[in-house]
Amino acid sequence: MSTTRFWLIRHALVEPTARAVLYGTLDVALCAEQLEVERPAFAALAARLPRPAQWVATPLSRTRRTAEAIFEAGYPAQTLLIEPRLIEQSLGEWQGLVHADLPARLRLPEPAFWPLSGHEDPPGGESLAQVIERAGAAVENLAKAGAPDIVIVSHGGTIRALLAHAMGVGPDPVLHFSIQNLSLTRLERHPAGWRIVSVNEPPRALAGGGRDAL
Repeated sequence: MSTTRFWLIRHALVEPTARAVLYGTLDVALCAEQLEVERPAFAALAARLPRPAQWVATPLSRTRRTAEAIFEAGYPAQTLLIEPRLIEQSLGEWQGLVHADLPARLRLPEPAFWPLSGHEDPPGGESLAQVIERAGAAVENLAKAGAPDIVIVSHGGTIRALLAHAMGVGPDPVLHFSIQNLSLTRLERHPAGWRIVSVNEPPRALAGGGRDAL
């Protein structure tokens, strides 16, 4: 196995009514106004990302539309490989609920950055631990395919899950990571194991590049 560099991008901001609820795997639209505001961020990503690269998105339209916005900002248009195992965490019957309507027994003590612990799963949904298993298997398979650079446009929960996979830890520690919209997280799969290069790089700081510290 040769080294594979993964460039993980969280999708752009979704529209306001979706942000008011737990949307999970619901196929919600991006915010049209924010797409205009974030044109400099898309341009920064277009300039920063490697060429050539394999591009991967999830079955949800918000990841595909984010990739298209990066292409429109200057990155040569690519065919997107759709990988279902990289989709966001399913919240089952809780999808569509406003945050205040979650069952009180499942709200974590303060300080909490997500209403569920990593091993809790909502009715009809899945835990973050399950996301780690499926998303981890997906990137291991992609690495074995041999592309040196792979850009994945995915979701905040999935990117946290991939950090857990790379570090070999359970789900709860990675709930402390902030993964912002359009941020870049970089992982490398070496023959000897995983290396985390950066987490949550803000999009407007990307165009300058720079060498990685060894």
